[in-house]
Amino acid sequence: MTKSIAIIGDRFMLPEIFRQKIEAACEAALDIRTLEQAWPDEPMEHGYAVNALEGLKEYFGDPDEVIDFIGEAEIFVTHLAPLSGAMLAQLPKLNFVVVSRGGPVNIHMPATRERGVTVVNTPGRNASAVAEFTIGAILTETRQIRAGHEALRAGIWRGDLYRADITGRELNEMTVGVIGYGNIGTKVVKLLRAFGARILVHDPYVQLFADDRNAGVEHVALDDLLSRVDIVTMHPRVTDETRGMMGAESFAKMKAGALFVNTARGPLVDYDALFASLQSGHLGAAMLETFAVEPVPADWPLLQLPNVTVTPHIAGASVRTVTHAAEQAAEEVRRYLTGQPPLNLC
Repeated sequence: MTKSIAIIGDRFMLPEIFRQKIEAACEAALDIRTLEQAWPDEPMEHGYAVNALEGLKEYFGDPDEVIDFIGEAEIFVTHLAPLSGAMLAQLPKLNFVVVSRGGPVNIHMPATRERGVTVVNTPGRNASAVAEFTIGAILTETRQIRAGHEALRAGIWRGDLYRADITGRELNEMTVGVIGYGNIGTKVVKLLRAFGARILVHDPYVQLFADDRNAGVEHVALDDLLSRVDIVTMHPRVTDETRGMMGAESFAKMKAGALFVNTARGPLVDYDALFASLQSGHLGAAMLETFAVEPVPADWPLLQLPNVTVTPHIAGASVRTVTHAAEQAAEEVRRYLTGQPPLNLC
């Protein structure tokens, strides 16, 4: 019996790549249709900042168009296309959903459980990409790459960056605090170890890998981490507990001149408090990759500070992220079609 699969991707998670990987992995007769959405050329909806579709956090696409496209499909593979409770009520044949993301933030999970729809995701799909980017973000600040670049673009030769009281520091003489020790945080720790940095980790829900512990990585309380490190890098998920965890009180506990890096999620940070700490000179610099509202307003105060580097939420953007996610999705579909339990049940 032919199985119907609807794939909605975009100009990053290319739906054709998902089709190819699924066809290569599955021996069953398949009826696959694909749709390519306009993200990232057009912004997604961010439910962190607005009252969004049934509380969904991040999604892209008109619900009616998504319903029409899924139609009678039994299997739905999505990157950003939403699936709310009201939408599920109009999709009686849908039984299995693959979300090619680290978390199903565009799916109304209570409704899927109520209707008996299985949802799986692709954890760690971009972990290596974000970890590499994080190291690049840190080096941009610690080695004065941003300062030198901006000066040269303005026609200024910053020879003074060689001065001992101005020049950068090497990671092997610094202490780095990693908040969040999941798929990304663990990889950041591994890369930092290669640079010889001293590493403190805060994550109350996990234990350190023996290899990290034996290498001298410390598992500490948040206040201890903040007070001891030269660099803080963020890698937790957004939960009620972590939302706004980096605010005025947290920044005040950091060392004078410390560097703050966020390649995780915007809602983890009180950006007004960050601005105040950077403007006052208490924090030395920040590298920001994610924001509470995206795209950020052109007049956003943090964009005006000289000690801030910003990028447009691209840490996870790599070709390998796409192929890795497609391979994970294909394996989940194969397992579903052959009656095996999913690997990454949400």
